[in-house]
Amino acid sequence: MTKKKRSVLAVVVLLAFGTAGGAYLWQTRIKDERKHELVLFGNVDIRQVNLAFNGSERIVSMLVDEGDRVEQGQLVAVLRKDRLEAAMRAMEAQAAAQAEVVGRLKAGSRPEEIRRVRAEYDAAQADANNATVTYYRMQSLVREDATAVQNADDARARAEMAAARLRSAKETLDLAIAGPRKEDIAAAEATLEAYRAQLALARQELADANLYAPSSGIIQNRILEPGDMASPATPVYTLALVDPLWVRAYVPETDLGKIHQGMAAKVTTDSYPGKTYDGWVGYISPTAQFTPKSVETPDLRSRLVYQIRVYIHNPNNELRLGMPATVTIPLTANGTME
Repeated sequence: MTKKKRSVLAVVVLLAFGTAGGAYLWQTRIKDERKHELVLFGNVDIRQVNLAFNGSERIVSMLVDEGDRVEQGQLVAVLRKDRLEAAMRAMEAQAAAQAEVVGRLKAGSRPEEIRRVRAEYDAAQADANNATVTYYRMQSLVREDATAVQNADDARARAEMAAARLRSAKETLDLAIAGPRKEDIAAAEATLEAYRAQLALARQELADANLYAPSSGIIQNRILEPGDMASPATPVYTLALVDPLWVRAYVPETDLGKIHQGMAAKVTTDSYPGKTYDGWVGYISPTAQFTPKSVETPDLRSRLVYQIRVYIHNPNNELRLGMPATVTIPLTANGTME
């Protein structure tokens, strides 16, 4: 072998050893890094809410479209209100009338009423006195044979009738002075409370004709349109909640002991290369996924995975439902947060 060939061979051998050594060092570095961090893959997940009216009526207006962002408490749809407003006004009138009844009973008899009843009593007393005097006079005339016995009997009957009217007038006067019975007042007040409860229900039904966003989010689906019949069982919109936002990922059983709730995490996506989102482990499932509950062999135990949620900040609203994401959780050698 010539000297030149030997030189070329030596260079090739050195390059081969250098490449092998570099590959070994790179793999060693990767393994070392993996000891200090846990890399998981998952998808962005959010909660969804079906918005429906708490009543049955025709829809008058739909105020937002798919893709619109809404804030908590924002009006998003309205029902027809004619029938509901009429029912509320009827209940307001009924409750007001019953309130007057209760007020009248509590106030008792007016002075004018008492004076009128007292005058009737005085008149009845005068009639009774006159009838009594007439009866006594007739008795005297009968004893003197100056009148018939029948006339005395008639006078006695008129006196008894006058006495009965007097007793009735006296009771009427006593009732007017005493005022309504407490049982009557209590019954009237109970009726008033029932009317007021029905009025509150009518007002609530009218308020339920407006549909508000329960939380901030993005309208994902617009299901009904103006003119459709709404009901509590029929969703009008599907609302995707933007807070909280998390990545749903799965941890192998062998790595489960390395993490715990509250650990810091970093999230990246293919849609925004080089951009990192801060997050933390907010939930670790207590049960394995996609495997039987009882596992017999170590091989099967190593395949167990547990769902976790890594909650993340999304200030610019860049992350979307279902977007693939990579989660990196920094670890120390003993599997705790650095």
